[in-house]
Amino acid sequence: MGPFIFPDFDPVAISIGPFVVRWYALAYITGLIFGWRYCLYLTRKPPGIVKEEFIDDLFIWVTLGVLIGGRLGFVLFYKPVYYFNNPIEIMQTWKGGMAFHGGLIGVIVAIYLYSRWKKTEFWPIADILSAAVPAGLFLGRLGNFINGELWGRVTDLPWGVVFPRGGSDPRHPSQLYEAGLEGLVLFGLLAWLVFSRDALSRPGLISGTFLVWYGCARMLVETVRAETHLVDQLPLGLTFGQLLSIPMILGVYIIYRALSRPSVGMSKG
Repeated sequence: MGPFIFPDFDPVAISIGPFVVRWYALAYITGLIFGWRYCLYLTRKPPGIVKEEFIDDLFIWVTLGVLIGGRLGFVLFYKPVYYFNNPIEIMQTWKGGMAFHGGLIGVIVAIYLYSRWKKTEFWPIADILSAAVPAGLFLGRLGNFINGELWGRVTDLPWGVVFPRGGSDPRHPSQLYEAGLEGLVLFGLLAWLVFSRDALSRPGLISGTFLVWYGCARMLVETVRAETHLVDQLPLGLTFGQLLSIPMILGVYIIYRALSRPSVGMSKG
């Protein structure tokens, strides 16, 4: 059985005159809508710390955090010299270029500012959002796969894929590895903690688990991804994606802190 020859999909999903929606943008939109509805559902779960009306307002902040943080993260982390010389292209998001770690920082800032504005606690809001994020990650990586981008290194494994713009050799479908580990598996793990272990009653537990799992999964998949930014300039042969993921392992402390404190009752809200 030979490698799978991936079809050259049109990156545009919908085109009506000058109005164009790309598959990757559609994945973002779908992920945000699902995340919004899922977060609303989680506010009704014990201990009910986060008010349902907070979610509607918060998602405007979070969406801006994802878009601004993700774009600026890509510009600053991966191609600072290029965008310094071509600053007008920073705003040209339709050409692609979003960084998860930048989006994560943007969302953290958005949650912090929102919690200060509403005079509420940071961690309960962060936990509910963290439980929903893997669904968006899953859809985003599927969007990468459909676009035939961010492929893996050359492989002789039977599930290798020949991507239209990746040369004639079969490559790791690293987008699908990430969709599985950072999306489906992580979503299932966090859902199990929420629904079977009452994890929302321990603020920080879901957020810490998300950070640790994502950081480890990303570092693992980076070993087979083809795009290894600055790999020749970093110690121990690390990729830039691995370097950015290392601080996420500090989520272990957040988990410890959450488990060492008494669980929160239902009287708060």
